[in-house]
Amino acid sequence: MTIVAAVLAILLLGYLVVALIKPEKF
Repeated sequence: MTIVAAVLAILLLGYLVVALIKPEKF
């Protein structure tokens, strides 16, 4: 379960970074 939580955290961070870099896509 810890590994799953880590993967979800990484995906969420990546999504936030993309949203900050390319806000026109959202």
